[in-house]
Amino acid sequence: MSNITFSPAQLGPLTLANHLVMAPMSRSRAVGNLPNESMVDYYRQRASAGLLITEGAAPAADGLGYTNMPGLFTPEQAAGWRRVTDAVHGRGGHIFAQLMHAGRMFHPLNLPAGAEGVAPSAIAAAGSIWTNQQQMQPNGTPRALGLAELGRVRDEFVRSAQLARKAGFDGVELHGANGYLLESFLHPTANQRTDAYGGSVANRARFVLEVAQAVAAAIGPERTGIRLSPWGVFGGLEHYPEIDETYAYLATELQKIGLVYLHLVDHASMGAPAVPPATVAAIRARFTNTLILSGGYHTVAGIEAALHGPADLVAIGRPFIGNPDLVERLRDGVALTEPNPATFYAAAASGPAEGYTDYPKANGQPA
Repeated sequence: MSNITFSPAQLGPLTLANHLVMAPMSRSRAVGNLPNESMVDYYRQRASAGLLITEGAAPAADGLGYTNMPGLFTPEQAAGWRRVTDAVHGRGGHIFAQLMHAGRMFHPLNLPAGAEGVAPSAIAAAGSIWTNQQQMQPNGTPRALGLAELGRVRDEFVRSAQLARKAGFDGVELHGANGYLLESFLHPTANQRTDAYGGSVANRARFVLEVAQAVAAAIGPERTGIRLSPWGVFGGLEHYPEIDETYAYLATELQKIGLVYLHLVDHASMGAPAVPPATVAAIRARFTNTLILSGGYHTVAGIEAALHGPADLVAIGRPFIGNPDLVERLRDGVALTEPNPATFYAAAASGPAEGYTDYPKANGQPA
């Protein structure tokens, strides 16, 4: 069986250097919601991945649910991201912006003045969230979006995608996973609407598909991907009988739109139920463009098994934190550095570099 991990891969119009993707990971370094020079260094260091997908960037102020979460809806934010994309392209890499509206995963203290938490229904997510002012606090209770507002929110995603392209991104990934706004429309725990956007599988999928269609129409389906997390449990989402039906339907409709990829994440390594192989197979049968699988991959053997199975590309998360040269380490069989969880989501007291851009290469040299 041939080894294809490190061979070039095609993603729509892009030729990637290899079949490895750096998965999107929140790092909470965007003070004032603006990309900064530390973020430029962070992404530049990891540009040997075939594709980088950024941490979630909010398409609107209402989507800034987390502390130090970057935005992608103002000229200043776009200018910051332009430095990131220039740095990645300067090293021969490709990069997509993940557009993430936090939805009901928020606290009012994390939102700028005039912004508010919104969701399909006024149901707070389970669990707590960090605030700089009062440390951990319960998730806020969102306001239910009115029917007439949904077009505005859809258009915020469209404008953000257009701004991403102007900022030099090769494309965008819509964050339809992890309990955020788009997934909350899909899930009956969070969506208890009685209008055309709630109830049946098709109704609950309607808003996600409208956003995907509008963004694809604006920047091209070959520049638009989506991330989905069937069987995910973030924010208190619970099992529901129509999970497989929901994602089979989504896969069918997303293929009709022609999105360049579907990024399927399995959070079993973080304690969620594993995505059953039958679910993956059903999605693969219906979505025939690029399928990215993510979740627990950290060895070449595991990556190869996925690539010789349902996956076209494999996304890797946390190993990229501690190993900016992860591609080279995997290729050369070099041991991986374990990242420090204490600095995953916030800058250390010693400064923004610690646990973020100070991990060295395997040879001990700065990345």
